[in-house]
Amino acid sequence: MLLLLAAMVVTLKAAAQGEQGLQAAEATIKGYFPYAVNLMYAIGALVGIVGAVKVYNKWSAGDQDTSKVASSWFGACIFLVVVATILKAFYKV
Repeated sequence: MLLLLAAMVVTLKAAAQGEQGLQAAEATIKGYFPYAVNLMYAIGALVGIVGAVKVYNKWSAGDQDTSKVASSWFGACIFLVVVATILKAFYKV
């Protein structure tokens, strides 16, 4: 009986340490999250610039496939911005 009680006390202490660890991890992630969102916005801007240059090159060359390429690059930029915004709302940061 005493051994069972000792095992329960050890388990409760371990659970408390696990909870503290999870809270520390949550605080750390919330601290880095705004930087990650800004990084996603910056990557989206770079993708937009690269896409604009590629579309302009195709358009200048007289390629007939310009609208398809433009829509795919524009969609990639929109996707990055939407993902960053949704993650912000999901994690309530």
